[in-house]
Amino acid sequence: MMPKEVAAMDLAHERYEGLEQKILAANPGADVQRIRSAFEYANDHHGPQLRKSGEPYIIHPLAVAEIIIELELDQDAIVAALLHDCIEDTDSTHDEIARLFGAQVADLVEGVTKLTRMQYTSREDEQMENLRKMFMAMAKDVRVILIKLCDRLHNMRTLQYQSDVKQKEKALETMEVYAPIAHRLGMQKLKWELEDLALAYLDPVGFQDVEQELENITSLHAGFVPNMQSHIRERLAEEGVQCTVYGRVKHIYSIYRKMYAQNKTLNEIFDLYAFRVIVEDIPACYNVLGCVHDMFKPVLGRFKDYIGTPKPNGYQSLHTTVVGREGIPFEVQIRTWQMHQTAEYGVAAHWKYKQGLANSKLGSEREFEWVRKLLESQQDADPDEFVRTLRVDMFSDEVFVFTPNGDVKSLPAKATPIDFAYSIHSAVGNSMTGARVNGRIVTFETPLKNGDIVEIITSRSAKGPSRDWMKICKSNEARNKIRQWFKKERREENIATGRAMFESELKHIGLSLAAITANQELLDTLLKRVRFNHLDELYAAIGYGGMSAQKAAGRIKEEMTRLGRLERQRAEQEALAGGATGDTVYPSAAKDSILAPRRSNSGIIVSGLDNCMVKFSKCCTPVPGDPVVGFITKGYGVSIHRKDCPNADPARRKPEEEGRWVSVAWAQGTDAAYRTSVEISAKDRDGLALDVAMALSAQKVKVNNLSARSQPDGYAIVGLELSVRDQKELNGVVNKLSQIPGVFLVRRAGG
Repeated sequence: MMPKEVAAMDLAHERYEGLEQKILAANPGADVQRIRSAFEYANDHHGPQLRKSGEPYIIHPLAVAEIIIELELDQDAIVAALLHDCIEDTDSTHDEIARLFGAQVADLVEGVTKLTRMQYTSREDEQMENLRKMFMAMAKDVRVILIKLCDRLHNMRTLQYQSDVKQKEKALETMEVYAPIAHRLGMQKLKWELEDLALAYLDPVGFQDVEQELENITSLHAGFVPNMQSHIRERLAEEGVQCTVYGRVKHIYSIYRKMYAQNKTLNEIFDLYAFRVIVEDIPACYNVLGCVHDMFKPVLGRFKDYIGTPKPNGYQSLHTTVVGREGIPFEVQIRTWQMHQTAEYGVAAHWKYKQGLANSKLGSEREFEWVRKLLESQQDADPDEFVRTLRVDMFSDEVFVFTPNGDVKSLPAKATPIDFAYSIHSAVGNSMTGARVNGRIVTFETPLKNGDIVEIITSRSAKGPSRDWMKICKSNEARNKIRQWFKKERREENIATGRAMFESELKHIGLSLAAITANQELLDTLLKRVRFNHLDELYAAIGYGGMSAQKAAGRIKEEMTRLGRLERQRAEQEALAGGATGDTVYPSAAKDSILAPRRSNSGIIVSGLDNCMVKFSKCCTPVPGDPVVGFITKGYGVSIHRKDCPNADPARRKPEEEGRWVSVAWAQGTDAAYRTSVEISAKDRDGLALDVAMALSAQKVKVNNLSARSQPDGYAIVGLELSVRDQKELNGVVNKLSQIPGVFLVRRAGG
């Protein structure tokens, strides 16, 4: 055995011994032999695999298991953490793990693996499928997502070993998906670390600026935190209150977000310093609040009672902001020990398996009602619509309002009486005719505020919701229930409305309904593109709001462009595909088509085939300089893909289609322009689109399309369709775009 291998083995075993000591310290009666067996199994199967850091791969599962121990999860979770990459990266199987370590462990490992294996056709599909799998996994066993979060945390801690592009992709995904999920699960400690680690890669300059300013201001206030801790502790001791007091400085991303979102300086942030007072019971919390307000001057409007009205993730505390004798404002959070555990570790602090609820349905537990609602809301959802509305439902701020009976309802910020009505029950929303807020009649568009008492006026003779309500409401739950009503109650009306909207949109983009329905084969192909079996289903979906007419018409046009060909081209295709196309004649969209009838014109040479038609796939938009591969389609020539395109991945190819993949190469001497797509992720701000346009103008590239859309979480997505000569020119454009202030990531479509 080589010295390096011996050193790696020693490092792994040394790390495991430390892990075992932590397990025994937390639980002296733990079955360490079973855990050791899992470590040895994982170590044997990962074998010589190394991480990007050069460490043995087993170090990663060990690190994930250490985080699991900090969360005080059970032994099955620890064992699953050690094995979590075995099915994905080794020849290990579910059955083998179930036989050796039990069915629950095998299911956990497989659940984490399924969250990693994603196949998608667009970025929206990818995000929707990933999130859907996470929620399904949570509904089955919450430990799956806890292990996945710990896995992501360790990957973020070691992200410095990845490429710059991978760093930004992982950091953006962490900020958009994993940190908000940790927040929803109430795991604040883990959320804060994920956010700070992600920000360091997404905006390193901003991160360092905040870090430096924070260091400067805390050095000016040296001794403030320990002195204030002692002062509060001594006063409460005089009052006979047994408590623990400690202070902290707000974490970097939280400061960064307030400075950016509210345009504040560091000196204007009132809760830069926060002190926690932890007591034995709830009456003591309110006793401490009185003492704190007697000691310091409270800031008006900065008191929040999350004990009386807990947050949806279970968080409870009293929050008040006060000003000390030094003139420095700070926040005081008062809670019990049980509340503190929930605030730090969320669902991991009181998860259902510790309470003997292993066989209960997750959706029946109040803490996880949001998971059930999200799973319901993704029914019939279009991918990008689901992702967009999900960010509002899951990641936005909340507003807390009351029913006339005093029950608390949590809704997205700026929610309306419509959202409130549907949060009570579908029947209440469907029969709503009016609303009162704090005793006064209000319009349906009225945004609700914290503390409002909302009463819904209903009538048996109500005709149901209006289509306009979907534009007014803010929650995905309300929007989905309104869609369901129209889908069920007004099918004929939906079809008629949807047909009119679709036909109007087709005319707007230069197509006619007659061209689409010219023959059944073409119609079936086009309907498959929009994921429907019959035209009436498409019309109905447009009618009840399940799909927009604009999006449906856009996809139809894309498919018509892809299929468009002249009779001369059709003869060539039949020769290539052995006459498999039959007698079908598709309506021509050739003037918009990207099909290239000759290799000399297309710039592509196809190995073993002369005089064949090629087309450049829209999933990855290759340009000269990209490594490419070809796929012989049935009737539409050779489709050219980038080799790193997911659709060209050898692991995903069907065995029966292997012979249709052919070698292709770029022809020399072509000076044609090729269309390609680029997506920019950036902080949302005024002038962003203008800066992008100016950068493109400076590069002197043709812009075929530019679209920008704001996200509810303060980010923006800018989509570009460009015409470039080759990869070198495209790389120059990407580098220029990456230099725009606030841009986190510039990525090509596909790959």
